[in-house]
Amino acid sequence: MRDFRPTRRTLFKAVGGVTAAVALGAGGTVASAAASPVARHGLTVVERGEDDPRMWYYRFATDAIGWNPAVNVLLPEDYHTSGRTYPVLYLLHGGGLDQDFISFDREGIRELTRGKPIIVVMPDGGHAGWYSNPVSSLTGPRNWEDFHIHQLLPWIDAHFRTYAEYDGRGVAGFSMGGFGALKYAAKYFGHFASVSSHSGPASLRRDAGLVVHWANLSSGALDLAGGTVYGVPWDEARVSADNPVERVESYRGKRVFLVAGSSPDPVNWFDTVNEGQVLAGQREFRAVLDGAGIPHEAHEAPGGHFFRHDMFTRDLEGILARLRRA
Repeated sequence: MRDFRPTRRTLFKAVGGVTAAVALGAGGTVASAAASPVARHGLTVVERGEDDPRMWYYRFATDAIGWNPAVNVLLPEDYHTSGRTYPVLYLLHGGGLDQDFISFDREGIRELTRGKPIIVVMPDGGHAGWYSNPVSSLTGPRNWEDFHIHQLLPWIDAHFRTYAEYDGRGVAGFSMGGFGALKYAAKYFGHFASVSSHSGPASLRRDAGLVVHWANLSSGALDLAGGTVYGVPWDEARVSADNPVERVESYRGKRVFLVAGSSPDPVNWFDTVNEGQVLAGQREFRAVLDGAGIPHEAHEAPGGHFFRHDMFTRDLEGILARLRRA
């Protein structure tokens, strides 16, 4: 891949397009029922929907986030009758205005997981939260890492029949969520036995730190009102702590699954730069894993930056094989 060095003009042009979309509004809600006033693990349920036999919905009040983030919990068909305990997959969405905690429902996650004995947890991660506690925020707390790891994960284990252990959990994601999955699996080594990145960045410093620049600019435009995930200048320790290629030993003993598009749309600037960067970064990460003798499964699939149903189906079979059986 050629050396791509971002300019202020190209980066702000990209962010500007997303910022303009914010002004048009986005989103929607799902059904809710009576709220619970009880706080547990730092979370208070302020909205819930449990009428659907498989897809349950919650919205929480938490001091980690300056508004009430939500989560979908997709249950196996036999959850209510089997009495069994199940492994859990934390499935993290990508960034942008059309990516949120219900994005995988729009992708058909119910059908993709039908008949599979696993609970799938799909949490809010912000439009550009980057699964991080940002260096700065000018719009209140946006500590997604604290919310997911220190609050939501123990809340899920307390409220559902899960294997609350290393071999009972996997984490996967698309795009920004694929990066989040790699990050969480490395930083919280004992939490997840399987990690999957579908078109997610795996190298933060390559090409003049393009991914870090994009994380800072997109988060500042969409979520932090001018704040940044990594700071300006960068908090170098944070970048290294989050960078998969610098945390390679943290993947030893885990199941690692990687997918990247091999042929981005040549006339689409965003697709070319985005998936081109993903592909180059995953190749770098794979080389580091190979050098360390760490097994992994990697795929380069035709096309650009999109969620591939066939690759997720293949991934899910591997996740189920690695985690404890229901």
